[in-house]
Amino acid sequence: MAGVLALLVLPTSALAARATIRRTAHGIPHIEAKNFRGIGYGYGYAFAQDDICPIAQDYVTVNGQRSLYFGPDGTYEQRGNGQTFNNLNSDFFWQQIKDSRVIDKLLARKPPFGPKPSIKQGVRGYVAGYNRYLHDVGGASGITDPACKGKPWVRPITIADAYRRFYQLTLLASQDVAVDGIGSAQPPTPGLPVPGLSVPKTAGGLAKRFPIEGPGSNAVAVGRAGTADHKHGLLLGNPHFPWEDTERFYQAHLTIPGKLDVQGASLFGVPLVLIGHTRTMAWSHTVSTAFRFTPYQLTLVPGSPTTYLYDGRPEQMTKRTVTVLVRQPDGSSKPQSRTLYSTRFGPMLTSLVGIPLPWTPTTAFTMRDANADNFRVFNHFFDVDRAKTTRQVLNILNRYQGIPWVNTIAADRKGDALYADIGAVPGVSDALAANCNTALGNATFSLVGLPVLDGSRSACEWEKDPNAIEPGLLGREHQPHLFRSDYVTNSNDSYWLSNPHHPLTGFPRIVGDERTPRSLRTRIGLIMTQDIVDHGGFTRQKMQNMVFSDRQYAGELTRDSLVTMCRQMQLGAPCDILANWDLKENTDSRGALLFRRFWERAAGATPSPWAHAFDANDAVHTPNTLDTSNPQVRAALIGAINDLNGANIPLDAPLGQFQFVTKDGVRIPIHGGPGTDGNFNAINVTWTDGKGYGEPEHGSSYVQVVTWGKSRCPNARTILTYSLSVDPNSPFYSDQTRLYSQKKWVRDLFCRRDVLRGTKSTTFIRSAHRTRVRRGSSG
Repeated sequence: MAGVLALLVLPTSALAARATIRRTAHGIPHIEAKNFRGIGYGYGYAFAQDDICPIAQDYVTVNGQRSLYFGPDGTYEQRGNGQTFNNLNSDFFWQQIKDSRVIDKLLARKPPFGPKPSIKQGVRGYVAGYNRYLHDVGGASGITDPACKGKPWVRPITIADAYRRFYQLTLLASQDVAVDGIGSAQPPTPGLPVPGLSVPKTAGGLAKRFPIEGPGSNAVAVGRAGTADHKHGLLLGNPHFPWEDTERFYQAHLTIPGKLDVQGASLFGVPLVLIGHTRTMAWSHTVSTAFRFTPYQLTLVPGSPTTYLYDGRPEQMTKRTVTVLVRQPDGSSKPQSRTLYSTRFGPMLTSLVGIPLPWTPTTAFTMRDANADNFRVFNHFFDVDRAKTTRQVLNILNRYQGIPWVNTIAADRKGDALYADIGAVPGVSDALAANCNTALGNATFSLVGLPVLDGSRSACEWEKDPNAIEPGLLGREHQPHLFRSDYVTNSNDSYWLSNPHHPLTGFPRIVGDERTPRSLRTRIGLIMTQDIVDHGGFTRQKMQNMVFSDRQYAGELTRDSLVTMCRQMQLGAPCDILANWDLKENTDSRGALLFRRFWERAAGATPSPWAHAFDANDAVHTPNTLDTSNPQVRAALIGAINDLNGANIPLDAPLGQFQFVTKDGVRIPIHGGPGTDGNFNAINVTWTDGKGYGEPEHGSSYVQVVTWGKSRCPNARTILTYSLSVDPNSPFYSDQTRLYSQKKWVRDLFCRRDVLRGTKSTTFIRSAHRTRVRRGSSG
């Protein structure tokens, strides 16, 4: 082993905490400590080493300081929900959360509503570990990542910073989709014209934005009847999350001997494993179709746009003047204030996912958020990180109803497979929606399942279910779950066909839809899963092959008819290119780009591009067959040819030549394709006319395949597609991306003997003591 490297010494006043960080291949940190404060300390230190810049900027965001550092007119994208916000509006949004002290109030609640003491210890450790790293490198000037090296906004963080980040993630699918609308909401100015509400236009706009584009996922849990050995379970976790910024995953292994042993990944800044496995259970998540909020439409008192009627009585809105610091053109800063309003339901808003909800002299909108008081989520993951079976996972789901916006899919060593969509969902039955939807609500509920409720009647408050953990939430018995011994899956459609042999029905529309078309990605996942179960059952390798098979299901359904149509149109070479395409989106697949552009044009055709319509009794296989008589389908092929020619892309170019990510100045070819086109291995890229496809924005991220055999250790493989670190100077910046490009995987090291054998470096950190680093294996 190499010698010990001594770094800096912390003041003796630092909080006592210690941890050992063993890094195995690709920098994966295995963090061991004697208590939860130590685990948080080690996690904070390791995470900051690898990925400090994106999270440091996010701490600016949740502190309401973007206008101070980046200017009030700038914008940023919250990639986890695909929304773009103005800096000043965002600052007012977050400052009013700070001023309301809502997070302090949630922390003061006793479990199960507030975090358990061990969680609070872990968060204190995380903050101390993050700050210890900053101290060890000499502050922002010592950071090697040029994205934030020497930046004034990189600073030591506080416990409050950490919890604000957690709250941001909790609200990701609710208030976070309306940051601009809440942060800029103002009553109408007397004498100035105000645009009225157009129900068809507004409902149509919301229907185009919901479900929210951006995050997605696949997950498959296979039970004992679906695996080759007929004894153990197997899990695929394949979240499709952003490749940039703070909704990336960070991979780690956390161990407290006798108390905690969990490996997996978490979103940036969260010192718990959110997707991963223990010794005998593995789980993943997919974004749920359930809405986690409802707008309420208010009836305003004439002449007083900040007073609304409730059961015929006027109620004054609560107002709060919020002040933030704003950078001036000369570089100085000065305070700027805005008065924001809220109601008994929640904050006022004037837009939702960018769609205007006008505040007029007679009507306005407010939001009630099922996650506004949800700190139960931390207890949920704390318990899942120590769970041994899928039955325990279901009990945890029911105990807390803390999951904020995802489904849960889990498998265990015993061979049980679980699907569940149990969490924080508004208590809105179909009967309540029918009685209380406004005209806008009737339209949005019909289109996408989003109620817009009448805020003038107490009868339209969310229903109180005695089986819900909090008043107003949907009761557990009204939320779906399914145990199977063969398999369960989800690819972001609703619960209905988690397993086609056992459809789940009878749940409120706010949770999801039933007997409706499934996405092409859902369908190809179900087809591949059933085929493997029917032909010998799953092994780890078979699941790895399946998730990266890169089959293009839209192509499988339409290519032959498309080629026939192409030849009838006498288009020549493009027809032969499509005929010879291997129906995959591998990096060497020729014709994949041409078909993709065709399908992206044809898929939205009106009437439908399908000749055979959807059949709810054969939902896995319908709709199908290309309608080559549809003029829009024929025009889509010509348009696709023109698109590629206009971007100087050869029609037969291999996919990887034009779908790549640039790291270290080198283009790394990326396999996969848009999930909307039917690729299970979703890699989502944006087409720009005249330029072609950009680099991946989101898609397959932390991918894990976990099963068990005779060994006490899990048999698992993982790949973090974008690699562990965002720092271009890190050895872990592009290494796993190159593996992913070649469809290679990383062996999961879980048992202690394997971790020790695979250790490349060991870091010993202890507050008030020097940091020590050893190179090579270590006991």
